[in-house]
Order: sequence, then structure tokens, then C-alpha cells
Amino acid sequence: MEARTVNNLPPAASHDGAVRCLLAMELSKKSWIVAVNTPLSDKISLYKLKPCDWKELLKLIERTRTRVGQELKKPVEVISCYEAGYDGFWLHRLLEGRGVRNHVIDPASLQVDRRARRAKSDRIDTGKLLRPLMAYLRGEPKVWSVVRVPTIAEEDDRRLHRERARLLNERIQHVNRINGLLAIHGVYDYEPMHPERMQRLQQLRTADRCKLPPRLQAEIVRQLQRLELVLRMIETIETERNAIASAKSKSTSRSRSSHTNAKKIRDLIRLKSIGPEFATVLVGEVFYRTFDNRKQLGSYVGLTPSHFQSGSMSRDQGISRAGNAKARSTMVELAWLWVRHQLHSPLSAWFHDRVGKLKGRIKRITIVAVARKLLIALWRYLETGVIPEGAELKSK
Repeated sequence: MEARTVNNLPPAASHDGAVRCLLAMELSKKSWIVAVNTPLSDKISLYKLKPCDWKELLKLIERTRTRVGQELKKPVEVISCYEAGYDGFWLHRLLEGRGVRNHVIDPASLQVDRRARRAKSDRIDTGKLLRPLMAYLRGEPKVWSVVRVPTIAEEDDRRLHRERARLLNERIQHVNRINGLLAIHGVYDYEPMHPERMQRLQQLRTADRCKLPPRLQAEIVRQLQRLELVLRMIETIETERNAIASAKSKSTSRSRSSHTNAKKIRDLIRLKSIGPEFATVLVGEVFYRTFDNRKQLGSYVGLTPSHFQSGSMSRDQGISRAGNAKARSTMVELAWLWVRHQLHSPLSAWFHDRVGKLKGRIKRITIVAVARKLLIALWRYLETGVIPEGAELKSK
């Protein structure tokens, strides 16, 4: 472990009789850089640890806590932070379990020097991370955005729909690869997703009525085998998802086929135009957490307007797109289904009144507004039980 001292900062302040020791961490696969500021000095000490060496990190925290406590004869509170990224939230849970108050920070919310070129390194970034931590503790919440860390169960619930999305992309890749291999020989009518795909492959002929070259056919067979494996995985995931969405999974015991927010999923599925996949995605990405108001909800999904005004220039830049991209795209898809199937909903009428027979850009802009209004209506429905105005329920 290496230690260095860098530029001066005001020493960590005391709070409620306890003195604060502040830590900022830069985590990477090469090393962990830890910046420490204590009331004993106005300088930052930098420590270099091996990557993922959480035991040495805890020893460093304990040494710092003991040294400050012995010098000042006061209780010591350790507060740390690091940027959300590759390492996820396991370190946050570890530190919180050891009595350290930790904050996971959204990296995009940190202010940076706007000059064309600026010095950047892990050591510099770690030292700079302490400044917003001090400002945040002084009562300036806007200096950064703190990530709301999900529980292990909430994080595990999201695995289902996220894995399905990755498998769907993999399925598309296999299908496109097979079609591409056949296209170079003039074959365009083969369907890799057909139930009898293997049998039909044997009957294929090239554009000049010849058999497929043997190595090409062997490669396509291997691609089909991978495709079938992916299809079986998707079927397994969808079976588990449907079990969660059905009324049969109401048991309170936590099992592989249970879900922390299964009731919310079933409540959403009651509404016309919402199926098991949309309900699972929206609950797993958005409605698993609480929001104080609709502005917070819209900001989390990135559907809030972003206005630009400078001097005499004033214009709208469209939605911010700064939130959960998966939830945002799902809501836009759901908005299209909503205006098609929920014909008596005021939202659908509002959309049709403004769009009429127009097409193109205006229609796309308006459907985003519908998605934002619908998101808020669904949030109120899950929180209060009030069905969105004019919405139709599925027949049982």
C-alpha cells in the first residue's frame, strides 16, 4: 500500500460531538486509490491498494479511526464515497455493514473543468471527489446525485427481464448471421426461426440449384444449435416470468419463482395493453422504488423537458434522456399500445386530438408526452389503487 499527501483542503469538520473522517475511492481493475482527509490535517493522504483488496481497505479505515480517536478523544464517524460503475454495490453494503456511512455517486452528475484539455488521472479524480463530499455534508445536495442503492432482492429481481433482453439480442445475431451466410449464395427464403429449420436446411439449394457447400452447411448447423439453445433459455425465463405474473405465485415464501413486487406486476397486468413483459420491466426498473412526486419520477426515467435559455435565446431541447434508458424505451412502446387499445382513455383522446392524421416528427413528439403522462398515471395507480381515468381492465 502506497501513501501520498496532496493539495490542502479544510480539515474534516465535527458533527454532533463526533469528528468526521472522509474517504473518497477511485475503483479500477488496476488499483484502488483512496483519498483520506481527517481533522488532524488540512491535507489529503492518498493510498494505493491492490484492486478488490477490501480487507486492506477496512484495515486502513480502522487505523484512521483509531488514530483520530486517540488524538482528539472523541468518537469518530467515517464517511466515504465512490462512483457507481463496474464494481456495483457490493462494496457499499460491505462498508455500511462495518459502520461506515457510504455514498454511491452518479459519475455523470459530477462537475468537471470545461477547458478543452485538462489533467486527468485516478489520483487527481480521487482528490477532487473529496470536495463535493465536503460540500454535500455542509448541506449542498445539488453538488452531485447520490444513487439509490437497491437491496440484494431488488437487484436480483431485475435479472429476469434483463437477461431476456440480452438473449433476444443474441437470437437476432444468430438469425442475421444465418441469413447473411445464405445470402451470399442467393438463398433468401430460409427462415431460421421455423420449427422445422434443420430439416429445411437439408433441402436448401443455391441460386444455381446446387447443394450448399459442406463447410457452409456445417457452420449454419452450428449456428442453428446455438439458436436453439438461446430459444430454450428464453422459454425458461418466460415461463418463470409468467409464473410470477399469474395469481399462482402469491405464496409469501421467497423462492426462485417469486418476486419482491409480484403484486405490483399483477396489478399492472390487469390493465388492457399491458402484458407480463411490460409489467415486469416497469416494476423491476421503476416502480420497485418510491418517489416523492411526479417530477422525481419523470426525471428518473428521463422524460422531463430540458429548457435552454441564454440571453435572448430560449428554446426547448426535448426530453432530457438522462434517466433509465430501458424504462424510457418501454414506456414509449407502451404509449403506442395504450392509444391503440385504450380507446376510451382521455390520454388516447388527447393524443388523437393533437395528432389527427399527421405523421412523422409531430406524432413521435406527442407519443413521448403520452408516455410521460401514462407513467405518472400508472405510478398513482400502484401507490393509491386508483385506476387511470377511462382505462379498461382485462376480462377475467
